Amino acid sequence: MPESIGMAVLIALFLLLLLRVPIGLAMILCALVGNAVFQGVTPALVQLQLVLWEMTSDFVLLTLPLFIWMGLLAKQAGLGDDLASCVRCWMGRLPGGLAATSALSSAGFGTLTGSSVATVLTMGGMMLPEMKRYGYQPAFAAGSIAAGGVLAILIPPSLPLIFYGAWTETSIAALFLAGIIPGLMLTLLFLASIVWRSLRSPSWAPGMGEAGWPERWQALWRLLPSLSVLFLVLGSIYSGVATPTEAAAVGVVGILGIGVVRRRLTGPAIREGLLDSTQVSCNLFLLLLGGLLLSRFLSQTGLIESGLASIASLGASPQVILILLMLFYLLLGAFLDTFGMILLTLPFVYPLVTSLGYDPVWLGVFLVLMIELSLMTPPIGLNVLVLRQLAPDIPLFQIYRGVIPFVLLTLVLAVVLIYIPSLVLWLPAHLTTR
Repeated sequence: MPESIGMAVLIALFLLLLLRVPIGLAMILCALVGNAVFQGVTPALVQLQLVLWEMTSDFVLLTLPLFIWMGLLAKQAGLGDDLASCVRCWMGRLPGGLAATSALSSAGFGTLTGSSVATVLTMGGMMLPEMKRYGYQPAFAAGSIAAGGVLAILIPPSLPLIFYGAWTETSIAALFLAGIIPGLMLTLLFLASIVWRSLRSPSWAPGMGEAGWPERWQALWRLLPSLSVLFLVLGSIYSGVATPTEAAAVGVVGILGIGVVRRRLTGPAIREGLLDSTQVSCNLFLLLLGGLLLSRFLSQTGLIESGLASIASLGASPQVILILLMLFYLLLGAFLDTFGMILLTLPFVYPLVTSLGYDPVWLGVFLVLMIELSLMTPPIGLNVLVLRQLAPDIPLFQIYRGVIPFVLLTLVLAVVLIYIPSLVLWLPAHLTTR
């Protein structure tokens, strides 16, 4: 009987999603109704109050709105322009130099924002006109920008990793460290793909002028303030001097100071950034509330345990199970957004993967990789849709065609991490006490 109630609630949830009800509201509604049927109306309301209290009194969750605001301030202060200009000056000689600049700048800008969409908006608005001017093949140009944006959520600070850490009570500092090596590996794979395809088809990425040494040093000098804030934020977290929340507050003050001193941030711009970050934060907290309520309800019905028992009865190796899980996420990412995908699957996936002997920190990085795939694959492919708004003259199917090589490279890296989890866990094991 309890398992039947759990299955009925999940079916109702997917029906609501098909009706385009916001994921957070759909999860809250289904969890409340499920708890009311299972335990009664009063216990269901008490459960809601308890979860709300836990969320609003959790100091770690303050990290989310602070990093979101930091990222929006960095975008409005034009720090992405400085970064892209610096990378272009130093990497312009590479085949496909502008596409390589876009990928590397996206990885760097991700360290300031932790947001994939903000990175695509910034790099797309800056690099796409330049690529068009130099005659880049449209699918190649758009694909490199859309794929480069996914690097922003793997290299720390990463909003999905913060979200995952808060939900699972996993060390955010350890998660940040765990994302560094896979993030660098994926960045190098993307760069190698861009250079190789540019050499193979030179007409896709015509050459550009080489920057002189004075211009290179000037571009690097303009980037130093942003780099100093980044090192201060991440260094204070990894050294234990500050918590992630305190470090995020320092980052906000630092980026705000740079923007004001350089006269790139005005009062209305700061106000707009604050309102936007409040809206994004509220949406994320609504998702988190719904996810916590739903996961607790499902754990009470025993549906999770029965699902794990069914998977264990397959008798497959842990690696095979995880590869099947990877394919499942590839399918799921075609219908759900980033945070909704995390919260809907974590109640099942977290106990399953940890029971297979994998570390919760490793799972966080693995989930982010799966999220990266969902940001590039149809029909949702959020990064692709965002870029389409910036370049309405490029057909949607061309952008999707341009990201296919990057999707395949991300899948390859995910399989490598499944068989060699130490690539994820080496830095946290040596640099944190967890």
